[in-house]
Amino acid sequence: MIEFNVQDMTCGHCAGRITKAINGVDESAKVDIKIEGRTVSIESKASADELAEAIRDAGYTPLAR
Repeated sequence: MIEFNVQDMTCGHCAGRITKAINGVDESAKVDIKIEGRTVSIESKASADELAEAIRDAGYTPLAR
């Protein structure tokens, strides 16, 4: 499980963009997003660096937990 803290994720729209970005890297990824806690948990074959880059490309700032 890879986890990120994404402080600039504030709503469901943000969560949707992040999920879409992650699925662009790994279609089979399991994504669990907690908007209130601003956390993104991912089960994926992709590396943490690849996933962080996808989140950054979507316009957000992921910090490893």
